[in-house]
Amino acid sequence: MKEPLAGQGTPHEQPARAGQAVAGTGRDHRIDALRGLALLMMFVDHIPQNLLNRFTMRNIGFADAAEVFVLLAGYASWLAYGRGFKKYGVPTTLRRLGRRCVQLYVGQFIMVVSYVLLVRVWRYFTPVSVDYLEPELAHGTDWVWRVLMFDALPSNLNILPLYIVLLAALPLICVLMRLHRSLALALSGGLWLLINLDPELNFPNWLDPDGWYFNPLAWQFLFVLGMTASAEAERRGSDFPRLRWLSGLCWSYLVFSAFQAFPWGLWGLPDLRPLGDSLAPSKTWLSPVRLLDVLAIFYLVQSSAWARRWSAHARAGQVLACVGRHSLEVFVVGTVLDLLARLLFSTFGEGWPLQVAVNVVGLAFLITLAHGLDARRTRARARARAA
Repeated sequence: MKEPLAGQGTPHEQPARAGQAVAGTGRDHRIDALRGLALLMMFVDHIPQNLLNRFTMRNIGFADAAEVFVLLAGYASWLAYGRGFKKYGVPTTLRRLGRRCVQLYVGQFIMVVSYVLLVRVWRYFTPVSVDYLEPELAHGTDWVWRVLMFDALPSNLNILPLYIVLLAALPLICVLMRLHRSLALALSGGLWLLINLDPELNFPNWLDPDGWYFNPLAWQFLFVLGMTASAEAERRGSDFPRLRWLSGLCWSYLVFSAFQAFPWGLWGLPDLRPLGDSLAPSKTWLSPVRLLDVLAIFYLVQSSAWARRWSAHARAGQVLACVGRHSLEVFVVGTVLDLLARLLFSTFGEGWPLQVAVNVVGLAFLITLAHGLDARRTRARARARAA
């Protein structure tokens, strides 16, 4: 599998594959499949007019695909880089990290340019809201340097910058983990707690006075938790233990989360939220209820032998794993398709025929792209073995 995205990505060279099982238990495709599912849900969720996004995980829990993605990015980063410092040396691993950051930056640049060109060309023929791009970016070129320097983060184009920042901090995180894993978790958790107590601590964003939508000072904790889980799984040489009491707690919390987060009014149903409007979990600084939600999902999946078999042998699991192995390419293309879908809905309406066409064509295109990339990589490996 390629390196993780941010939530985002995947490199061309990787000595350790994300989600790979240890101790001779065979490849574990659960990380790939879970990330592939998150990628497809992100495509659906980023189209506000899309009726299909009523059925994604953000409507049945506090967390959504972004939290899953960043957690898995940390998990895969340990396998790709964390243990590489010891195995391949510091200079080699730092070069690979730098190369990956450049790839992510290029992906961000492609998305920004595609957004600008699509919106400006579309508006030349048909009037649409500049909010799809950001009003400040729809006119002139003064914005270019701000976007390239991450001083301005347009809506829906803010997760790759987060991932680049997290990867840049990875060497420091690894140093702390080598000293003591608990030290890394304590410092990371302390910083996350500080941001939850004072949300104004954030990176600046020219387009938003509140700063980055994904506050890196808070989201780094989820990334570090993923790295720690990966290191622990490697140390154990097996799946996480399936503890009955812990599984019960996770399921109980997810049921509460589903009732509290479900959009009852949107479906014309009585409001069954246990806490009513009193609970408003912030995504920007990764509120505790969102964090617990994604950790519960992660534990239930990674401690499940059934999930391991399903992701490796079921057709649907194999398709999702294939998508997850090419997360950067799928994310970049999916984000551009999101904008195109929004423009189509704004121009031609949101009727059922267009709803079906956008979702079927979009999802099929992303899955086909992943399979094409998989086949190309397989052929490249066969040529390398033959050589």
